[in-house]
Amino acid sequence: GRQADNDLYINQAIVFIEDAIQYRSINHRVDSKSLWLYRWYYSRTCQWILSLTITVILAVAFIEEPSSLTVTSDVRYRLPAWNPPCGLTESLELLCFLVFVGDVSVKSYLIGWKEFWKNKWLMAYILTLIVSLTDWIVSLSFFCTESLRIRRILRPFFLLQNSSMMKKTLKSINSTLPEMASVLLLLALHLSLFTMFAMLLFARTKDNQQDKEWVVYFRNLPDSLTSLLVLLTTANNPDVMIPAYSKNRAYSIFFILFTVLGNLFLMNLLTAIIYNQFRGYLLKSVQSSLFRRRLGVRAAFEVLSSLKDTPANAQQSYVSTEALQQVLQKVEMDSRCKQAIMRSLKMCSCDQLSAAQFQKLFEELDKDAIKQHPPSPEYQSHFMQKLQFAFGHPYFGYLGNVVALANIISICVVLVMDADKQPSERDDFFLGAINCFFILYYMLEMLLKVLAMGLRRYLSYPSHRFDGLLTVILLILEIATFAVYGFPHPGWRPEFMGLLSLWDMVRLVNMLIVFRFLRIIPNMKFMALVVTTLLDLVKNLRAFAGILLVVFYAFAITGIMLFKGAVVPLGNTRYKGNKFNTFVFSLWLNSFLQNVLSWCSADFQAEGMCCLLYLLSFNLICRWAKIYFVAWWLISSVIWVNLFVALLLENFIHKWDRRCHRESLSDIEYQRTVELMFRDVLEEPAEEELMEKLHQHPHLHLCR
Repeated sequence: GRQADNDLYINQAIVFIEDAIQYRSINHRVDSKSLWLYRWYYSRTCQWILSLTITVILAVAFIEEPSSLTVTSDVRYRLPAWNPPCGLTESLELLCFLVFVGDVSVKSYLIGWKEFWKNKWLMAYILTLIVSLTDWIVSLSFFCTESLRIRRILRPFFLLQNSSMMKKTLKSINSTLPEMASVLLLLALHLSLFTMFAMLLFARTKDNQQDKEWVVYFRNLPDSLTSLLVLLTTANNPDVMIPAYSKNRAYSIFFILFTVLGNLFLMNLLTAIIYNQFRGYLLKSVQSSLFRRRLGVRAAFEVLSSLKDTPANAQQSYVSTEALQQVLQKVEMDSRCKQAIMRSLKMCSCDQLSAAQFQKLFEELDKDAIKQHPPSPEYQSHFMQKLQFAFGHPYFGYLGNVVALANIISICVVLVMDADKQPSERDDFFLGAINCFFILYYMLEMLLKVLAMGLRRYLSYPSHRFDGLLTVILLILEIATFAVYGFPHPGWRPEFMGLLSLWDMVRLVNMLIVFRFLRIIPNMKFMALVVTTLLDLVKNLRAFAGILLVVFYAFAITGIMLFKGAVVPLGNTRYKGNKFNTFVFSLWLNSFLQNVLSWCSADFQAEGMCCLLYLLSFNLICRWAKIYFVAWWLISSVIWVNLFVALLLENFIHKWDRRCHRESLSDIEYQRTVELMFRDVLEEPAEEELMEKLHQHPHLHLCR
């Protein structure tokens, strides 16, 4: 009936607006039951269960055989690792797989079977589940004794497919690969040519004493290529050139040319190309997100204009403000945005909204989140007003920074004086006394600021919350120290009592005081700009962190599958646990390689633990080791790090431009997202584009 149709249109508008808020596609079923299922699927509870399931399936690697549940990695001191009985981790996996089967079934149903066959991610999702379940059945049939588990390497896919931003980022990276490949090809050519030169320069001679360069680094083509590849990372510099340099200093020209061309030119050229290309593709991705938002809002307008109560108009469609208010009351959205839209709606004197007016109302979603600080208290007393002016003035904050600096300097002086003293010779009186003085000052400063600004305004600043929290912790620690060990006095070295010794308590206080010195950051504009850029990256670039986690996880599992038990340490057993025998150690070694710390560091080589070259000494796994480690270095250190640098530059440049073109507002904090970062350069989609896309909707049939 008429009321049922109106209810359906209202529910469709609610879902379309929620899609617009979350940048989701609107190409899903729009009948009553499907809309209920759709809202339930995207509810916080359902998404929380899905996120928990993904976390569990990834975390299983830490407890399944080979287990990582040991305190120390050194086999001399650790107890045998607890390995779960057959069926325990498999039961967890089965529960997770059942959730994923439900997830893919709901997704497939909601988009419709025609759209399903066009969706490559859903097809890959189903294929991954089929392979994982087949491998799980094989595992149980062998009573968990099989060494190869294919499903382990597929687990990161579940994280990847659940994040739309990660999929967009991956698509952007994929589009950037042709340009990156051209520079990588040039890098490979550079490496090959210099390898040939090296083999000719350092060829074997009759004098064995003069052949150290050939023996160690350039004996054959694979060794030569590997030596120069590691030199490209600067991990074996200057070791690789020392034998040749000892023979003839002119040989250093070869290594200098190789390093300058490879590191200074080609690697930086790669960074420049990645920055230029990836920024463009990310911009396109954000442009498509904006289109999705505008399309969702326009779809909501079109269905609301179809309400039976809306007066028909042959020329133009309209939506009643009453219908929009009804929709807004049920929409799940940020309270700030909802209130702003409702305010704008009340200020509008008209009873009906055109498409342009409707779209303009929802532009509130695109604006910066603004946090305005509460006002300071208004004192009637003239004396209190003077106190408020004095202690609320920026100079009082600068004085606090000077006092904090003096505290840091005094701690440094005491640490330098006591550096060579035995614990029995050390006198903690001076350090205890100055800490007591400075902590009392910090407490007084905090109370005076609260008096001047009011508690609500004081707590509205993150820097003040940080400062106040550390001051309270310091005061509690100081009171606990006095309660246990008494007040400071010359020769203050009481015996160990309670949980911590006096020296431990003093050290903990000093570490917190040093940490508290970070309060100066907001007072230094350039430093504050750098820090806020980094914080924005942490908050907004979760997609990059997710992709890095996927790569780390996949390579760690592959490392266990390829090299488990292959590395047997020689001689000293100090690094006996550092191999690919458990998931944690595999992650640890890969993190070292990502930072180019242990391709063949001297310490690791001495212990027989050179990560790459030691593995290459095994003839059976030589080729696999090369492919594995070079692929990891290329993906993590070359490609991913350069992508991160590109986004860091983009974020910093954007903030710098805004800082130069916008007046500083002390009481307002602007919070940016990735979409808002490019808001100034995005193009608004034309109405014709939106309507054409709406008419192509597989499940929504508009009247006009």
